[in-house]
Amino acid sequence: MNAPRRIDEAAAREAFELALAGHEQAFGRFFLAKLFGMEISYPDDTCRVALTPRDFMFNPQGWLHGGVVATVMDISMGHLLAHTVGPGTTLEMKTQYLKAVGAEPLVCTGRYLRRGRGICYLASELTDAKGEVAAFATSTWKVLKPSA
Repeated sequence: MNAPRRIDEAAAREAFELALAGHEQAFGRFFLAKLFGMEISYPDDTCRVALTPRDFMFNPQGWLHGGVVATVMDISMGHLLAHTVGPGTTLEMKTQYLKAVGAEPLVCTGRYLRRGRGICYLASELTDAKGEVAAFATSTWKVLKPSA
């Protein structure tokens, strides 16, 4: 078990202020992506989200909070959908956690399982600094039609 630690309040405030000052309501640049320090790219028909967790993302046991893991995986799938098909909404998502991770570089990769015109199925894997899978998710997405 990772020892619980105090949050570096100055660093958390700085991260919040930088995210607040630099965000846009756009894919890859929205507030949470900025706050979490995500680097988002689209190699080979996937969406790659890289980040190094900060202490304000940890649970009381000192590990990256499962909700943060699920959020990053959701973002990897949603951004891939938006990048390739257009905006959509998550209809369901199942997340499975294989091991705890701490303050180490992480990579989350979203990919298609099946791409339809109205419904798409996606998967995401979160790997640790050693390249080992720490969590994975599958999801169903509804493609949204542009409003007139």
